[in-house]
Formats: sequence, C-alpha cells, structure tokens
Amino acid sequence: MIVVFDKEYLRDLYASGKAKDKKHRFQPQVIRKYKERIDLLLNIKNIEELFVMNALNYEVLVGDKKGISSIRVDRQYRIEFTIKGETLSIINILELSNHYS
Repeated sequence: MIVVFDKEYLRDLYASGKAKDKKHRFQPQVIRKYKERIDLLLNIKNIEELFVMNALNYEVLVGDKKGISSIRVDRQYRIEFTIKGETLSIINILELSNHYS
C-alpha cells in the first residue's frame, strides 16, 4: 500500500512525531497511535481487512465529507483519508481530526 500525506503536518507527525506549527500539537499517546494506524494502512492488502478490525471503526463518511473514509486513532481522534484505485493501492491521508468538534 502507498500512503500519501495531503498536509505537511501529517507527514511530520508520522516521520518525527512533531509538527512544526503550534496548531497541530497532539499528546504523545495520540501521536503514537497515529503512527501505528499509518503503519497498519501501509501493510494492508485490501479494504476488507479494515472491516474486520472492530477497534478501527472503519467507515465511509456521508454529507459534506462524502467520499472520505475514516478510521479511529482513539476514542477522540480519527484519521480521514481517500482511496485511489480499485485495489486500494494509494491512500491519501487528509486529516487527523477531533471526532467530536
């Protein structure tokens, strides 16, 4: 699987565990889980693998976020991404967001 980061802070969080700007600072446990989830996305073969992992709470979003999928990082945060290619070959990470805001 190929993972592409839509925003620089997402790439920085994965690579170094820190974002350069103050707006995108997260608790260490959130960053650790974020890295684990990105590693998981790098290693899956197809979308069906996400369905069977209940802790991820994989879903395709609706409304103004139609066409975007998400998985949970923890109870509060989720990773939003789009999928390119029918075989789930490229995942474009769009956002690490607070699910409740």
